Amino acid sequence: MPTRRLSIVLAEDSLLLREGLASILDRAGHDVRDTVGDADTLLAVVRKDPPDVVITDVRMPPGHSDEGLRAAAAIRAELPAIGILVLSQYVADAYLSTLLETTTGGIGYLLKDRVGHVAEFLESLDRVANGGTVVDPEVVRQLLARRRNDGPLAALTPRELEVLALMAEGRVNASIAEQLVVSEAAVRKHVGNIFAKLRLEDGLDRRVSAVLTYLRG
Repeated sequence: MPTRRLSIVLAEDSLLLREGLASILDRAGHDVRDTVGDADTLLAVVRKDPPDVVITDVRMPPGHSDEGLRAAAAIRAELPAIGILVLSQYVADAYLSTLLETTTGGIGYLLKDRVGHVAEFLESLDRVANGGTVVDPEVVRQLLARRRNDGPLAALTPRELEVLALMAEGRVNASIAEQLVVSEAAVRKHVGNIFAKLRLEDGLDRRVSAVLTYLRG
């Protein structure tokens, strides 16, 4: 059972995937309150009775372009306490940048293939519901491969970039240490260096700000 039962609105135009996701969430103990197939209906049901989390595809009817993403942005502007988990078929930098324009509340961006890894998908959902930022590891890897050698990230060492990439996946220090086979103290030192080099001020949620700087870099 989950740490807490979440009320969820699920938006996905593929009936097969929508029903499959709803079944996974139901078996995990969550309350899938509404399942919808287009962005307009998503907005209507969320505005009527806000859930804990919205899960939405990027591309939705009628245009099958970025309707789901724009609906998510509208929900975030109107109801910032709602966690938003966006699902995408492909890595799309423009979509990711738009999604991460705000750090208020939980935000997640996962590739649809991740849903097949049920435990990881549910863990990501839980992080988003608790105000965290979660980005699919494959998205992180592709962004790292495309990273330009200018801007604020240029000052980071290869190891610091590794740590920051793992932070972007939503990992805590202990998990990063395990992945890199180093001590938590070493990870804390790298995280401190990242904050200093990115000139993140005290009083902000510096971990989230660092991740956003990385993803936008």
